[in-house]
Amino acid sequence: MKSCSGSEGIPLGAKASRLRGGRDALLPKRTRAVVAAALLTLVAASAAAVDTEAPLQTAEQQSLYRKLLEEVRCMVCQNQNLADSDAPLARDMRRELRRMVEDGASESDVKQFLLDRYGDFALYRPRLAPNTLLLWIGPGVIVVLALGAIALVIRRRMRMPIPEED
Repeated sequence: MKSCSGSEGIPLGAKASRLRGGRDALLPKRTRAVVAAALLTLVAASAAAVDTEAPLQTAEQQSLYRKLLEEVRCMVCQNQNLADSDAPLARDMRRELRRMVEDGASESDVKQFLLDRYGDFALYRPRLAPNTLLLWIGPGVIVVLALGAIALVIRRRMRMPIPEED
């Protein structure tokens, strides 16, 4: 068989099929099947990992529960709230918060329970108390001190004599 491409022995159709990305150009059938099975397994595993909590009875309860999940810190991860954490303790805390909200506890009741059990660290926005006063006032004091230091440096530089050139 004569080929138009100049290479003898390879039919034109077979070579063109490989160049265009025909079926067997990159992966054989068996490898494609293994890759497809692996992808399906990953998709199924990620779908199973999604938290499927049933909504609470009322919209107010659901809203309060979501608000608490955003405001309460995970005791294990420490820089994540309960809504974002996958730690076992966070799951237990979510379950306890859900139970309390379903039983009709108010936001202040739930927060007081968390403060009694875990301390001020449990909340991202701790209450204003003598032992948390530094948390609330500290950033403002630091900003005032920094601005004062900058003003002092600028004032000193303005008073420095300008060197004369000869």
